[in-house]
Amino acid sequence: MVSTGLCRIGRDAVTERFLPGIPRAKTEKIYRKEIANGRFDSPESSAALEANTFGFFINRPKDLLSLPKIDPDVWPARSLDLKRRVNFPWRGGKHPVLDVFISTSSAIIGIECKRFEPYRTPKDPPISETFWRLKWGDRMNGYQRVRDALCRNQKLYAHLDAVQLFKQALALRTQVTLKGRDHQGKKPFLMYIYAEPEVWQRSSQFVSEEAKARHREEIADFASLVGEMR
Repeated sequence: MVSTGLCRIGRDAVTERFLPGIPRAKTEKIYRKEIANGRFDSPESSAALEANTFGFFINRPKDLLSLPKIDPDVWPARSLDLKRRVNFPWRGGKHPVLDVFISTSSAIIGIECKRFEPYRTPKDPPISETFWRLKWGDRMNGYQRVRDALCRNQKLYAHLDAVQLFKQALALRTQVTLKGRDHQGKKPFLMYIYAEPEVWQRSSQFVSEEAKARHREEIADFASLVGEMR
């Protein structure tokens, strides 16, 4: 199965593009598209959050401290990538991109980072029929129950992008179960890191406290559903 860890980080106030110690040239190359279209430098950028939280460890992964909810025996990290595509067990179609991908000797850890996205209007993305064609194993039953629930009610979560997390979990599971993959046999973990901004940077309006509370409730509900098979 894929375990889900939850962390919250507080309000961040960064005036420069990167914090001291971030390998600038390498990180700018990773986020070249976001920088070119202006999204990275937006005051509401999640890309800036992930880059400045984990970019320091691109060249020195062993210095990354163990993360909450992750088994302590899997550390230290061997590699850390930002914006890493993780493939499903088929060639065509669109595959998930994880904000952070960490590999250790016995585990892989995918991390999704959010800032303002949970408090915007959800897009309600559909789930393709492809995700019912393959059997993902008993240890992924929790995620498959979420899949089935979302199919019945796409409005199940108002703030949590459960479809995205579901797909990322299955992609991570693929990496450790299919023969010939670099991470076959390792433990897969999925972590969700989110911020709770005080105000919308573009309008200076307060972010709804009700929405923040609902987001936390949805995270807890999702984690309980996918964690039932542990």
